[in-house]
Amino acid sequence: MPRVLLIEDDHAVRQGITLALCRGGHEVAAAVTGEDGLRLLRSFRPDVVVLDLMLPGVPGLDVCRGIRVLDPVLPIIMATARGDDEDIVVGLEAGADDYVVKPVQARVLGARIRAVLRRAGGAPVGSGIPRIDTYGDLSIDRAGFSVTRQNVPVALAPSELRLLLTLSASPGQVFSRQQLLEAVWEHSYHGDARLVDACVKRLRTKLGEPPREPRYIQTVRGFGYRFAAQ
Repeated sequence: MPRVLLIEDDHAVRQGITLALCRGGHEVAAAVTGEDGLRLLRSFRPDVVVLDLMLPGVPGLDVCRGIRVLDPVLPIIMATARGDDEDIVVGLEAGADDYVVKPVQARVLGARIRAVLRRAGGAPVGSGIPRIDTYGDLSIDRAGFSVTRQNVPVALAPSELRLLLTLSASPGQVFSRQQLLEAVWEHSYHGDARLVDACVKRLRTKLGEPPREPRYIQTVRGFGYRFAAQ
């Protein structure tokens, strides 16, 4: 039974989401504030966090960053009452794997949770014999779903890992943002390219990529991204 930590200050919204998730077969622990949510994170040990962006006390963005410090790979779905571009981008860059805009439809949230849990489960991308690929100081273990840089493990969130696996499976191939949304986030509709761009930015940072001249994950302007096997 998947364990969901819900951090939401609105009583009605919290009750409604909790009921819907429980009916969907999830075990739910709910917190009203970010401080309570971070405490529950240690004791409840969730499989995924659903985090409201607008919280009293500690803001949702700071809670997201705090979760990432405590658990770099725990899937986080951000819920925002506004579709404001800046809020969404900042939230994704703070470490969220996906987002939903409130009022949240139960079936949409359920689908997003299932998707991030599949990503967290390490489902392989592509086909072929599992292997360890080495590119300079970067090693990608496709069987163990792990990444090292200069022999030091790199802690990647599920979406970051799947993005790297997808791109590096076909070095030199240019992937459009829509292709990456479908492969990594399982968004088959015309999805939000901000998910891709924010994840690329986080991934580059964790891989120690120079911001202006990234070595591995390169932008192809007007098209998308490619992995350069240098």
